[in-house]
Amino acid sequence: MHPVEPPADPPAREAYHHGALRDALIAATESLLAERGLEGFSLREVARRSGVSPAAPAHHFGDAQGLLTAVATLAFDGLTEALEAGNARGGDDAVARLREQGVGYVDFAMKFPGRFSLMFRSGKPADEALSRSAAAAFAALENGVRELFGVAADEDLTPAQWQALLSIWSVVHGFAQLALAGQLARFAPPGGREAMLRQVLAPMLEQQLRGLCARPAKPAPRRTGKPRPR
Repeated sequence: MHPVEPPADPPAREAYHHGALRDALIAATESLLAERGLEGFSLREVARRSGVSPAAPAHHFGDAQGLLTAVATLAFDGLTEALEAGNARGGDDAVARLREQGVGYVDFAMKFPGRFSLMFRSGKPADEALSRSAAAAFAALENGVRELFGVAADEDLTPAQWQALLSIWSVVHGFAQLALAGQLARFAPPGGREAMLRQVLAPMLEQQLRGLCARPAKPAPRRTGKPRPR
């Protein structure tokens, strides 16, 4: 008689707890997006990296769009946390709070390039949860601009104030994109990401924000001259 062999180890997919598999699929998606971008994304590759069957991602998320939506929602939630943490670091100074929001924005992008590459790729989000998460992140920036200009929550921003908001967002988003593309490497001081954030980005934002909130000088009084006697 041949000796009875012990049963083989169960496949990796059987070892996952329900929640752990969901997290593993999200992590695999982020890794794949960071490496290949949205163009190189596929459910089959996510499943392969997670050690599960190709049907497993669809079971949890419905389809590829469902998985990408879940990752994008988590990304906006994480960005909101980064912006709120910046507010906390900035204390009571409106300029410092917005500066630290900007530092947090770029730091988030550099820590999570896969998430960041996905967040702004699909235009206006159709999913309700994703829409709420995206709106919360934008609200953090808008509220910071309101504090900068002393605009109450129930007041409308002026066109110039909206332009200031978009200017701040454009600077930090563009800085993040350039950093992720390796275009800022030759400007980076020794010390890695933290040095880049503190020695390059933070002073840039400080200068921009101080300029935005500076009150214009009062116009000099017009000289009318002494009235001539008649």
